Amino acid sequence: MNSQNLQALLVEYDQKRNRAILDAESKKVKLYSEFPALEKIDNDINSVSIYAIKSILTQRDPDASKKLQDELATLKEKKLKLLKKVGKSLEDISPHFECNNCQDTGYIKTSSGSVLCPCIKQRLYNIQYNNSNIYDLQNQNFEKFRLDYYSDTPDLQKYGSDVSPRENITKIKNICNNFIENFDNPDESNLLFCGNSGLGKTFLSSCIANEIIQKGKTVLYQTAPIMLDNIIDYKFGKTDNNILKTISTVDLLIIDDLGTETKNNLKLTELFNIINSRLLNQNNKITKTIISTNLSLQDLYRTYEERILSRIIGNYKACYFYGEDIRIKKRMG
Repeated sequence: MNSQNLQALLVEYDQKRNRAILDAESKKVKLYSEFPALEKIDNDINSVSIYAIKSILTQRDPDASKKLQDELATLKEKKLKLLKKVGKSLEDISPHFECNNCQDTGYIKTSSGSVLCPCIKQRLYNIQYNNSNIYDLQNQNFEKFRLDYYSDTPDLQKYGSDVSPRENITKIKNICNNFIENFDNPDESNLLFCGNSGLGKTFLSSCIANEIIQKGKTVLYQTAPIMLDNIIDYKFGKTDNNILKTISTVDLLIIDDLGTETKNNLKLTELFNIINSRLLNQNNKITKTIISTNLSLQDLYRTYEERILSRIIGNYKACYFYGEDIRIKKRMG
């Protein structure tokens, strides 16, 4: 990861953390002015807390420590009752951090020390790798998903299926929901989105990315051509940006536009290594992958070697998109 990007983000995190703390303190001061009894309880809590810590460090008297802890619990209960009486809660006077996991520090504590929080790792991925179009999360989420773009009339001759496009996309949406809900289940399959352009493959990928990020996980979005070009550039020393490390560790990898990359043995080998290594969970963590392509399954068989296709077909749930081009429908109103 780029150290300059990380340092800039840590400064930003420190600033927004301080703003949250100052905002909470401002609310608390206003509440104190309206309810002085609350300020007195808080002062008593602080005094007893400090005394309890000193007592533990110096006296090592279990009975005295227990007495102080009981007194502290009584004061906190008294505070909660007073807050409830005036129509407030602890949340009203506590800092509201954007990330509750790291409290906007950018780091979380583990048994082995402090590590980067997924929230700041995701910001770094977005800056360094992710194409911005999949991170228009306000507009690309399940709330904005519209079934009416898909016909409810089956057309076997046109689509090769007696299931209507609307019924088909409803099934795909349910598959996506199951994928999200069971993301941490090692038996949950990866996803393969096939079908012509303009049918919602990238949109649904974005919807999934949105939900996975909200679960506190990381997402890397790459088009196949850019991803493979970046890998080759790194291996030939044309860049020091080691995208391979991110690809191997990110929780969800979305490979879009598979089939549009220029093909040679080197790129096919790298593509196989990516798909295979993520299936093996070599970093002792569950990782999932979504592959999106405009190619049909038949085209995939004609385009890629057997070792790649066997990994995909055997470990990915295929979702075939069909219907009328949504982008054309939108332009026509």
